[in-house]
Amino acid sequence: MVGHPSVKVGLGVTHNTGVPMLDLESPRWSQLSHAYGSAADIPAMLRALTTLPTSEGRNEPWFSLWSALAHQGDVFEGSYAAVPHVVAALAIAPDRADASYFHFPAWVEICRERNGPSIPKDLEAPYFEALRRLPALVAAAVHASWSPEHLGCCMAALAVAKGQPAMAEAALELTPALAERYLAWVSEQ
Repeated sequence: MVGHPSVKVGLGVTHNTGVPMLDLESPRWSQLSHAYGSAADIPAMLRALTTLPTSEGRNEPWFSLWSALAHQGDVFEGSYAAVPHVVAALAIAPDRADASYFHFPAWVEICRERNGPSIPKDLEAPYFEALRRLPALVAAAVHASWSPEHLGCCMAALAVAKGQPAMAEAALELTPALAERYLAWVSEQ
């Protein structure tokens, strides 16, 4: 699958929606925070996502992005600015992207709903527009081979896009064995 032609990841240009992302060259990044302080280092990591690197193990830039922006269930202003860039990178080739491209935006939204800081006004529109794009990107990736974990991440992405963070978190925890136990429990009710 070919990505959307109007997606210019990392340039602060619109996805294909007319909603601008925070430009990766913007000094605003240094005013945003992550787990270790200023989010000024995040744009370089986001630029690297355009090649769709795997998140397996401690691979970069994913290891550092997760550590800084979704740290032990905490999210930050920098997390909200990063989500549209992650989703734009995902849009390049949804069928080649690994599970983290779906997992990361879902997890940020789950944590935001649970106890995250408020989204700065200038980041709200691109953040929520990125979440709204997730169902179409899941659909675009549906022909790829998915592990149960990848499927759970895609289910979580759908759930957050529809305003259901608790269901998204449950999807991330779901395994085939747990699904079987749940179905057995439901049939006993």
